[in-house]
Amino acid sequence: MSIKALRPLIAICGTTGVGKSNLAVEIALQIAKSGHQMYNSAKIINADAMQVYAGMDVITNKIPLSERQGVEHALIGFKSPHEQYVVGQWVKDALHAIDDAHEKHQIPIVVGGTSYWIQHLLFPNRLAKDINLEDDLERPPSSIFEAFEELASAIKLLPQELQDLFACLPDPAPSAESNPEEAFRLYKLLKALDESVARRWHWKDTRKVLRSIRIIQETGRRPSELIYEQSQDILQPRFRTLCFWVYSKPEILKPRLDLRVDKMLEQGLLNEVRALQAYSKNPDPSSNEEEVDPASDYSFGIYQSIGYREFHKYISAPDPSEKEFSEAVRNMKTSTRQYAKRQISWLRNKLLPMLYAANESEENDQHPKPSTFTYLLDATELGENWTKIVRDPAVNITNAFLDHQPLPDPLTLSDVAKELLDIERKDTDPRAVLNARRKIICTVCTIDPAQPFMVEEGKEWKLHQKSRIHRRRAYKPLSEAEIEERKRQGRRKKDSGKVSDNELVR
Repeated sequence: MSIKALRPLIAICGTTGVGKSNLAVEIALQIAKSGHQMYNSAKIINADAMQVYAGMDVITNKIPLSERQGVEHALIGFKSPHEQYVVGQWVKDALHAIDDAHEKHQIPIVVGGTSYWIQHLLFPNRLAKDINLEDDLERPPSSIFEAFEELASAIKLLPQELQDLFACLPDPAPSAESNPEEAFRLYKLLKALDESVARRWHWKDTRKVLRSIRIIQETGRRPSELIYEQSQDILQPRFRTLCFWVYSKPEILKPRLDLRVDKMLEQGLLNEVRALQAYSKNPDPSSNEEEVDPASDYSFGIYQSIGYREFHKYISAPDPSEKEFSEAVRNMKTSTRQYAKRQISWLRNKLLPMLYAANESEENDQHPKPSTFTYLLDATELGENWTKIVRDPAVNITNAFLDHQPLPDPLTLSDVAKELLDIERKDTDPRAVLNARRKIICTVCTIDPAQPFMVEEGKEWKLHQKSRIHRRRAYKPLSEAEIEERKRQGRRKKDSGKVSDNELVR
């Protein structure tokens, strides 16, 4: 296979608040004007996990229609706020949109801050969650008992309650906050069937736990076995990819993000939070069935949006105070900055190593040249400088990329690019991913065995062992009477809605 056999794709990623959507529109307009012999226009494909939901344009920071300048946008604002939409579904939909673009001689431009999604799109079947991604996710579970004797035997040895749970898995995954017993029972099932994968997840991360169990149902095999098989495959991208990382220095981005939160409040953020809260209570007015209320599950669908959680308490209060409002604003600004920091961490520690590893494997395989090209664009300055430093270089690089012309050295674009793109090579083998960040139970700090206190191995575990609460409990363990009293207190607080799931297990 030659490089030209791989279809082209442009990906634009980066933190929130750096102008990714505007850059995508600018590149799309230039492609349409360039008169390229093979591509007459571009289609922008949204890769932001919150912007897939209909409405709620302020809280999800969708690009306004007026700023899209007639450029076609796909996978944006098309899901009901009450739906759960995850990476596997998005990748399938994105692949359909990309196929459609190429058939129409359009260049697909994938843009968004959910770099995890982009990574799974570019590199198929590389992480545990994407096992079986290419198959029909709606097909019925395979007949494990007939096809896979060893696994069937393991299932038959399970306690009856876990066998029953495996035969009838919950949908959606139970909330660890509102139903911790059911959440931990689901984790026990995964641990009994595939301990290696179970140690990868916290028992409270019920969706990942449930997805791992569903892989067993759908394939009749343990996820860990499939991961080890993946490690034998050469890392190859789906597309000939030009990836732009739009970046802004944190000290400049921080006040910019704070101002954006203020602007969102002026544009009606609180009205959207109220609408979401009302919608969660009755998502289908025509239905008389009692719905599961996701409003307090901040890991469900659009309710993950920064702003909803922070203002939910303020909106819910019978007589909200100015102090509570100020606290909510402050919390939203903090959450936004923390999210931007996590986005940078993912790009440097996950996506970049994968892009580099793909090129290295291709150089040693059938490809004479790399097929992924990564550039950092310094968007620290806005205005005219943005046009000169971000848009113009991006357009020039795009033209050269589409024409298969020589591309500039990514490290020469700026000092920031040289600093951030020059990273230490990391192990992208799926086995390394499986063995990383494994969780262990701290028996000293676990009050209720049905809700164990879990800590990540390595640095987090060492820090926890040095913590005051761990050392105190190790020196003087709680008596049975104290443990029972802590459990009762936790149940009372939980019933009153004044305690988080974290507090219960601590």
